[in-house]
Amino acid sequence: MKFLKITLLLLVVISLTSCASGYKTIQPKTINFLSNTVEKGVKLEYKYDLLYKKYEKNEVKKGVKLVAIKVTNESDKSLMFGRDVKLVYANGTEVPVMENDRVFKKLKQSPASYLLFLLLTPLNLYTTETNPYGVQETNWSFPVGVVLGPGLAAGNLLAASSANSNFKSELMIYDLNGMLINPGETKYGLIGIKTDSPEALRLKVE
Repeated sequence: MKFLKITLLLLVVISLTSCASGYKTIQPKTINFLSNTVEKGVKLEYKYDLLYKKYEKNEVKKGVKLVAIKVTNESDKSLMFGRDVKLVYANGTEVPVMENDRVFKKLKQSPASYLLFLLLTPLNLYTTETNPYGVQETNWSFPVGVVLGPGLAAGNLLAASSANSNFKSELMIYDLNGMLINPGETKYGLIGIKTDSPEALRLKVE
């Protein structure tokens, strides 16, 4: 019985710590931006700390920060983001903005990793008791791994794939690279920056 309890506890720990996470949409248009700067009639507002769970862990692991930005063109000419308007740090150094497709590849979950749950397939739960001769004998067993292994693998594989699909879709919708911003227009975007920590941002208008 003691073995049964330990095994069940182990399975619970594995399930809780290794499961796929969902993706919570960011929706930049609904964000309350707190950081902002203005350069030559162009206003920048931005926010870090957008991701949760597996995606947030991948930010730290891969040294990539996802940033939501809002750019309002209050000048009298059309500007292209990435050409006429660029992101720079406070010291004037240009920000290494990544292509959104590359951001996705860096931060996405790895669905294939959840196939490791199949290693649980051979697992059996059993209890033992001591017979009158002092020998331990198995008196009950159940092939829990046959149900648990494939079930966890399939469930997490589908969950991770669905979350990744939603993440990629939002990144593509809010891709500002090469976007034309006309006078009076406001554009929202999601950009990836190769950095380990959040840094102050501003615009360089050329």
